[in-house]
Amino acid sequence: MTTAKGKRRITHVTLDERSVVRHKPEVEHERAVAIFDLLEDNEFCPCDFAEDGPYHLHLSIEDNRLVFDIRREDNSELDRLLLPITGFRSIVRDYFLICESYYAAIKRSTPSQIEAIDMGRRGLHNEGSEMLRERLAGKVEMDLQTARRLFTLICVLHIRG
Repeated sequence: MTTAKGKRRITHVTLDERSVVRHKPEVEHERAVAIFDLLEDNEFCPCDFAEDGPYHLHLSIEDNRLVFDIRREDNSELDRLLLPITGFRSIVRDYFLICESYYAAIKRSTPSQIEAIDMGRRGLHNEGSEMLRERLAGKVEMDLQTARRLFTLICVLHIRG
């Protein structure tokens, strides 16, 4: 028997490959880890539906909007949420810049310098995660860790335009 928490979760996630821009191996690794971690442990539930999950989630970008295509476990449509990407652009750009600095620092900097950059990177990541939770408030309930992993995937989609 599936528990209530077990039903309030994502069991499958897909990124629209047309939206994904291939990056350095470090970014591809972050994508794989975010998907793995998300599927291992998440709390996610659309607010306007009485039916529980688990859910399949397809993320994409269409017409300058971030699309959360939420589906039932049998892949039938449940809901489609659209968020303007304009608010995310700046934080995603800043996050990528600080990640570049972090990866460069790992190769040539002292542990204290790496730690300082990593704290900034985590701070931006938390800021993006909270922004995502705020934008989805009243539409989807999720915990902070789920929002963090979804924000990583949004970054991987590399919001363009």
